[in-house]
Amino acid sequence: MTMTNVETIAVLGGGTMGRGIAHVSAIAGYRTRLTDVRGEVLEAARKSIEKNLDKGIALGKVEPDDAEAALERLSLHPELEEAVADADLVIEAVPEEIELKLELFARVETAAPPQALFATNTSALSVTEIAAATGRAERFAGMHFFNPVHIMKLVELVKGLETSEETLRVLATVAGAMGKKVVTVNESPGFVTSRVNALIGNEAFRMLQEGVASAEDIDTALKLGLNHPMGPFEMVDLVGLDVRLSILQYLHETLGEAYRPNQLLVQHVRAGRLGKKVGRGIYEYDADGRRVLKTP
Repeated sequence: MTMTNVETIAVLGGGTMGRGIAHVSAIAGYRTRLTDVRGEVLEAARKSIEKNLDKGIALGKVEPDDAEAALERLSLHPELEEAVADADLVIEAVPEEIELKLELFARVETAAPPQALFATNTSALSVTEIAAATGRAERFAGMHFFNPVHIMKLVELVKGLETSEETLRVLATVAGAMGKKVVTVNESPGFVTSRVNALIGNEAFRMLQEGVASAEDIDTALKLGLNHPMGPFEMVDLVGLDVRLSILQYLHETLGEAYRPNQLLVQHVRAGRLGKKVGRGIYEYDADGRRVLKTP
């Protein structure tokens, strides 16, 4: 591999974001290795990717031959070392826990080719700190994708302290091949989107707690009055209330009191109401992930 030729991408983590990144990687023409320690998560990831490709075919957005070729380029690996052994680019998409990411990249560093580029999909944590665990900080950057990855068009490309311009150029090319629009951000807690979105979501919880309006009406107000594609409660249910709480806790530590997590959000997480992925967050969902609409 040269710095301009990425052919094989390893994606670490078979959860919502990892499987979405694997989807767009495979459909873009890259040999894609998806790895997770849980075999059942990998199988669920493949089924999810197949379902989304089938939906794309039904909507006329994906050609059947392209979908078949994408699935042929996708392979599942329960062993991390096997997945990254021939990777030109490794994209990490595991939960927002700094120690987990540091531990993971320390392992990847010893197993991946020396010329491979590394990227983290973190939505708020320090790219520079994570890069330091790899020994190749100049070849490390943030690639912040958005959920659902196969639909959302943005990638925040985050430059750490030592990220090289060539690394940014190659990663921007990869993101472009995946159909994404790239914005480049110098590392700062929360980057651009998470920093703004966390404030909006936290204020929405405060209004709900104070009885200003119902969750449904707050969502409707932001969608129709401010032209947001999703309301803040629809968004947090999709992202995961535990994920949002983790981001807010980090931003509170790094940016101050404006980001202190609202107590109602904390209570929802403690109650296990984590959003769509468990069937209940602010709203309730059926087994197929469809929202259950309650009769007034």
